[in-house]
Amino acid sequence: MRVPLSWLREYVDLPAGETGRDVAERLIRAGLEVETVEQLGGDLKGPLVVGQVLSIEELTEFKKPIRHCWVNVGDANGTGEPQEIVCGARNFAVGDKVVVVLPGAVLPGPFPIAARQTYGHTSAGMICSARELGMGDDHDGIIVLPEHYEPGTDAIELLQLVDEVLDIAVTPDRGYCLSMRGVAREAAAAYGLPLADPALLDVPPANSYGYLVKVADPVGCDRFVARTVTGIDPAAKSPIWLQRRLQKMHVRPISLTVDITNYVMLEVGQPLHAYDRNRVDGPLQVRRASEGELLTTLDGVKRKLSAEDLLICDNSGPIGLAGVMGGASTEILDPVADPETGEVTGSTEVIIEAAHFDPVAVARSAKRHKLPSEASKRFERGVDPEAARAAAQRAVDLLVLIAGGTAEAGVTDIAAPRPMRTITIAADLPDRVAGTEYGRETVTRRLQEVGCAVSGSDVLEVTPPTWRLDLTDPNDLAEEVIRLEGYDNVPARMPTVPPGRGLTEAQRMHRRVGVALAAAGYVEVNNYPFLGDAAFDALGLDKDDARRRTVKLVNPLNDEEPALRTTLLPGLLATLRRNVGRGNTDLAIFEAGLVFRPKSELLVAPRPPVDRRPTAEELAALDSALPDQPRRIAVALAGERQPSGWWGAGAPSGWADAVEAARTVARAAGVELEVRQDQHAPWHPGRCAALYAAGTDRLVGHAGELHPRVLKAMHLPERTSAMELDLDALSADGARRVEGPAVSGFPVATQDVALIVDRDVPAARVELALREGAGELLEAIRLFDVFEGEQVGEGKKSLAYALRFRATDRTLTADEASAARAAAVASAEASTGAVLRGA
Repeated sequence: MRVPLSWLREYVDLPAGETGRDVAERLIRAGLEVETVEQLGGDLKGPLVVGQVLSIEELTEFKKPIRHCWVNVGDANGTGEPQEIVCGARNFAVGDKVVVVLPGAVLPGPFPIAARQTYGHTSAGMICSARELGMGDDHDGIIVLPEHYEPGTDAIELLQLVDEVLDIAVTPDRGYCLSMRGVAREAAAAYGLPLADPALLDVPPANSYGYLVKVADPVGCDRFVARTVTGIDPAAKSPIWLQRRLQKMHVRPISLTVDITNYVMLEVGQPLHAYDRNRVDGPLQVRRASEGELLTTLDGVKRKLSAEDLLICDNSGPIGLAGVMGGASTEILDPVADPETGEVTGSTEVIIEAAHFDPVAVARSAKRHKLPSEASKRFERGVDPEAARAAAQRAVDLLVLIAGGTAEAGVTDIAAPRPMRTITIAADLPDRVAGTEYGRETVTRRLQEVGCAVSGSDVLEVTPPTWRLDLTDPNDLAEEVIRLEGYDNVPARMPTVPPGRGLTEAQRMHRRVGVALAAAGYVEVNNYPFLGDAAFDALGLDKDDARRRTVKLVNPLNDEEPALRTTLLPGLLATLRRNVGRGNTDLAIFEAGLVFRPKSELLVAPRPPVDRRPTAEELAALDSALPDQPRRIAVALAGERQPSGWWGAGAPSGWADAVEAARTVARAAGVELEVRQDQHAPWHPGRCAALYAAGTDRLVGHAGELHPRVLKAMHLPERTSAMELDLDALSADGARRVEGPAVSGFPVATQDVALIVDRDVPAARVELALREGAGELLEAIRLFDVFEGEQVGEGKKSLAYALRFRATDRTLTADEASAARAAAVASAEASTGAVLRGA
């Protein structure tokens, strides 16, 4: 919201010396976010005056049309003689009043002006366009002023070229500040000054002979005011003051009627719409659209409507998308002058609509049709329903004053009953919240300054104003008092921290896991938890894959990603691709976070109270309405795991590194993993491992090399690998104490064993059997060779393991080590059908 300081002073009598930055500081202290203070005309220096064109000589000997002009600038040039100026613009004629900058002046840029020789003549100044004066981007022609201005009049003051404009970022809960009225109210409260409310107008009551309006949906439209003005002069133009205020708000002047509706919206905060009454067929109607109904909006686009869209209609059908944009069939006609007679034609009878529409309906329509507008931006955030009558009256008054129109006596005002909102608040609640003492008088005064009606003594009965829809609870009122008294006046006191119990076991486990991966060379990343169907398609998931069943967001940040993630891989792989695209080819990254799985039964979450702690039953009801949110951890690898250098070639990362990352996570959680071969998207069917908690059939994740089709779809490097684990499933057996390895000072006894097993027997299963059979003396086991060939038989493979035995209290004898080895082999033979090679 842009706020010209000169306009703001009309409603609040600010101290004469207050600058835009001073006002911005006060508003920031009151809780508004003032982003910038723009200095308009800061480097502008006169003389800049009104001139009258006396004569024009067309210079045709040059490549482009040039005009040699004599202009009357009054006494502004010190002599009273006509000023000689060369100009290339074509949109003015002899007798026109124009804006002239004289030598010695400086235009915005800065651009100093001096007399110079050009096109064979002396040009002592310049006839100015709007862009040259910093009034806008219009550079098609120079400014032609109304006839009644005298030559020599100061144009800097006339055109309001010097001003300060505050640019305020209005938060969704402060929609009333999308108007000069709302910001002026905040400024008045910040300075402790009275407010000249522009909405305090004498408005005639509703009567039976106003323009006929039928509201079929009182929920979507609970207020509709209509006024009619006739006899409008189509040749009337917006006065300079009106155009300049719109331009400072970055609104382009169009025509008088449209400019007035925009001006009133910016002034009062109530969006208006004007219809050409001669183009409206019958009474106005407010209703929901029929599915597939068509409407051509003011931007010339034919739109297919949804049954949720709220419409303004006449007998011909839809003529406007309520609260968003009007229809082309009833728009105000631009004034057109007959080239022969000079007679101007256009809209002479206008219906002014000031209505209050449901914020949700407007927001959804604007988003559905990708049609944001200044009106929808205000309706979405909440518009004061009681401002409709005043806004319509203000527009009528301006049309009568400027366009010479006549206001018809008929007044239409359809209003649905609105319940009175009353909030009970203890008078000392702001004191207790802020930890300071304001007192009842201060609390009452501050609440009245924001428009509340207050009664009571120790307990206050507060009725919020109709424009403050965000005030619903006692703490909202307390916040209003505290912000107006100044957040910087709230004392800073350290709270008394109750003794804590430290981190929970789950929190400690999550930290251990992250530290373990970081120590292994992985870099943690954090991604947004949003995705769409395109991510599942890229991963090659089947249509019935459980991961495609998602929790959809009602108001997603991105229409292409409307759901919450069910797997960490899409975001992690997108980060990998982005880094590879920027030249980081050797990557090992990980992410830990929640995924979201919808429950079979959808429950509605209850609204918890704000005046007390929710009960255990209320918290349980809230939890039951939430989707399942298991915590996952995932890694992705690409490029070299061990770098190349003068020492030789490096080692590329692969599926084994992804499996080892899973083992690293499991060890940090105090769990052993059993690795089994599997086929699971998006992994390569021959290089995919299913990860189970050892000794159970509980699947906790997958790891391996990604499928080539996935790599192609996501533009990832070849041989990219990934792993994803469910941390909640991994720790489902409860907390486990992670103990460091025992250190023995006695020597190790190493025994090798080679076993022949069927080719489809996983090595991890053989290793687990060897561990179980070897007993307590086994310190470590390592698979160091896998062999397949004629020597071991068809359909067989040889697995060679190195077994390390050690005791903590003695040196093992050869017989003890051999006995442990034999027990391990026997266990493997019994569990996997292994045969000792060479036996």
